[in-house]
Amino acid sequence: QVRLVESGGGLVQAGGSLRLSCEASGRSFRGSGMGWFRQAPGKDRELVAAISWYEANVYYANSVKGRFTISRDTAKNTVSLQMNSLKPEDTAVYYCAATSRYYSDYRSYENWGQGTQVTVSS
Repeated sequence: QVRLVESGGGLVQAGGSLRLSCEASGRSFRGSGMGWFRQAPGKDRELVAAISWYEANVYYANSVKGRFTISRDTAKNTVSLQMNSLKPEDTAVYYCAATSRYYSDYRSYENWGQGTQVTVSS
């Protein structure tokens, strides 16, 4: 089992930046991937960014390409999401997640953090 703990959410004005971090503990991540999902009120949870743990291949949703950057530190077992040029529509609860299968397939994620609120004011 993998335990995931997010940090870094908060309130920011449109155009601002936030950095989310997620620390993973538990089993080794060999062959696994990590992702960031978000869920806004009344909307489905969506995969916004993901990274394969060892190869560092990345995936971004079209809505965040060019604004968000996902990275990982294999020594510290952390994954981060740098969010720039934030928009009010980025407001959501952001969840860190881990998969032992394919990192860019939103259906493959098995372990979840508790979520952190990101609010972007206009």
